[in-house]
Amino acid sequence: MKQDKTKAGRRDPSRAMLSTVMLFFFLGFFLLGLKDGNWQSFLLSVVVPAIIFVGTAVINRLFPSDKLLFSLTNFLCALGVLVLYRLSPERGLSQALNYGVGVGCMLLCILMVRYISNWKWLVLLMMGGGLMMLALPLVIGTERNGAQSWITFGSMSMQPSEVVKLALMLCMAYLLARRHVIISILFAGACLIILMLQKDLGTALLYYGVTLVLLYASTGSTFLVGAGLVGGAGAAFAGYQMFAHVKKRVAIWLNPWADVDGAGYQIVQSLIAVVNGGVWGVGLGLGNASVIPEHYNDFIFSVILHEFGLIFGLIVLCMYVFIIVRGVMIARRSNTAFYALLSVACSALLGLQTFVIIGGNIKLIPLTGVTLPFISYGGTSMVSSLCVIGLLQGVASRNTAGVDADRALAMGERGGL
Repeated sequence: MKQDKTKAGRRDPSRAMLSTVMLFFFLGFFLLGLKDGNWQSFLLSVVVPAIIFVGTAVINRLFPSDKLLFSLTNFLCALGVLVLYRLSPERGLSQALNYGVGVGCMLLCILMVRYISNWKWLVLLMMGGGLMMLALPLVIGTERNGAQSWITFGSMSMQPSEVVKLALMLCMAYLLARRHVIISILFAGACLIILMLQKDLGTALLYYGVTLVLLYASTGSTFLVGAGLVGGAGAAFAGYQMFAHVKKRVAIWLNPWADVDGAGYQIVQSLIAVVNGGVWGVGLGLGNASVIPEHYNDFIFSVILHEFGLIFGLIVLCMYVFIIVRGVMIARRSNTAFYALLSVACSALLGLQTFVIIGGNIKLIPLTGVTLPFISYGGTSMVSSLCVIGLLQGVASRNTAGVDADRALAMGERGGL
């Protein structure tokens, strides 16, 4: 029996995948070290694979979880660190630190979902605290790219909406699981109004999309979804008429070449970088995509396509798709409406955010300024994205624990017979 378990462990595909991912990033940072002669590259060749190991294997040993979801998420996070470090060692080191902090916050979210049984008072606290936190930039915030959604503390800054979206998903899932549809709509509407006042339409789109998905998943009402779509279209038209930066983004989306040396410069450079990358890419550390003004944030996917090529870019897209599919599978296995809706919310958020930013990079839709989950530079973005995975893994852990309990009960009954 012991030999059979050992052989099964050796055939575990998740172990082979983890080893491959760790080797990939070890070689990536090691080669950058050989190219640049920077000792920090060699340090990261050890530190980043170590974080991947902790975020995948160690946490998985603490309680049941989805190994594939861990592996895919950690690959994307480490890819962001690698690309950012190649473009700017300072940002790369900062992102590695954000990655480590994010893994710790992910663990806290897993524990919270796994062990908290009564969410009532916590949800009420999150609703009130979330609205106040979301409104804070209107009072003491700073404006970036036309949106007043950032709070600055000396050399550090954060975007409260990245944190509040976690509260939105938890509160909406809890309220809709208990059929408090009106209260959930009012809460989401209040969040959207605050985001409109901040002129942060990209984040408002994410909040709006997640709300619509949850309303349909919980009620099945096409009337509510239709009314929401009509209201969203009206709000989008109003935002276009009211905000000059929105008009500019639509204009450069329609024809970036009309202002190639001004507002259209970054989208034109993004398209050129993608084309020059071709199928196989120009090679890690050999590209010049840093000419794109927001290459470390809004256009990080264009940098990946430029240096790693179209095929690798499609693989990255497939990873996002697999993460979303795993989230839906976790939702289907949930034994309560709250955990099922929470999983749906997490999957919808990651899917919509990925589509919006990648669509903007390749000129499929107007650029909205949201971050690419796990990869774009920014501590708030990295931590919040990993917290979303933590919520999903918490539900997966509860599902697995329930299956194990049922199996133990069934085996006990068999023994009694």
